[in-house]
Amino acid sequence: MYEVSGRKSGWRRILSASLVSPQDIADRLGIGSSMIEPVTARYPARINPYYLSLIESKGDSLWRQAVPDPAELKDRVFKESDPLSEAGQSPVAGLIHRYPDRVLFMVSDKCAMYCRYCMRKRIVGGGKGAGDVDIGKGLDYISRTPRVREVILSGGDPLMADDAGLDKLLSRISRIEHVEVIRIHTRMPCTLPFRITSDLVRILGAHAPLYVNIQFNHPDELTDEAKKACAMLADAGIPLGCQTVLLAGVNDDIKTMTALMTGLLAARIRPYYIHHPDPVQGTAHFTVPLKKGLEIMDALRGNISGMGVPNYMIDLPGGGGKVPLLPQYVLERTEEKLVVRNFENQIFEYQI
Repeated sequence: MYEVSGRKSGWRRILSASLVSPQDIADRLGIGSSMIEPVTARYPARINPYYLSLIESKGDSLWRQAVPDPAELKDRVFKESDPLSEAGQSPVAGLIHRYPDRVLFMVSDKCAMYCRYCMRKRIVGGGKGAGDVDIGKGLDYISRTPRVREVILSGGDPLMADDAGLDKLLSRISRIEHVEVIRIHTRMPCTLPFRITSDLVRILGAHAPLYVNIQFNHPDELTDEAKKACAMLADAGIPLGCQTVLLAGVNDDIKTMTALMTGLLAARIRPYYIHHPDPVQGTAHFTVPLKKGLEIMDALRGNISGMGVPNYMIDLPGGGGKVPLLPQYVLERTEEKLVVRNFENQIFEYQI
């Protein structure tokens, strides 16, 4: 575990010690810099000391998420950097209005760690897009669009902002009369839990109703520090959810996903979604067959608490939005009955 003197070290100081250059990453991890230099030239890297400390061996589940891989440049399967057509659903730069009653506001293009499977590889770390967002224009669009009742702060990671800037932004959103709910999508309680301070929790708590969705992808990410950060948020009455991404070589097996979902519940984090990975250029090596995802969902349902079973979601290319996928439980349907199987593959008839 990366040794820091608790939260007194300050999250920005820890962040400033991140591995960013290919040479530093190569030296620290014992790999050839020539392997990753072309990758980081296109898709920037950042591995902060905390997350680095969680990696136990080359190629393990956390390594795969954090360390640049030449496979990112050898992707011949996925051709598009924006397969979900986010740009086509942006009335102003940095704001996506895909669903009628909510918008996604990309207020940062930076993260505490640049995940190699990121659906916004085209943006994060200094790419064009969220870094060019005009906060004022985004707020103006929200204020003159009464059907928007929920604002989701995303990016990048919204918690990369300092406390004062985040408080100001949340205050401006909260003053818009028709906005009823604010949601924050962040990975920092997982990748840099020292960001969750008492001051930050106080700010977030002052803007209720506010929800925080976190991304944990592997049980090894649920460290004592991560659980402490989440407990601070939960103790302040901030509801927590988790949006896990199904990733090959990371969590694409029943044992790992079961441990993750039950661990999240124990940490007072409600499993919300398992996202099937989006077909983003540079990420094909993380792809999992849909059949495998459905098998995992089948194993979760009935074997763990229903509160721990998330929705398995695909996001339709071309901007079609999210759709849940379910294992097939209804085997036959007539006007009089359903023939249904349960989680133990027992067959039942249900009169209708």
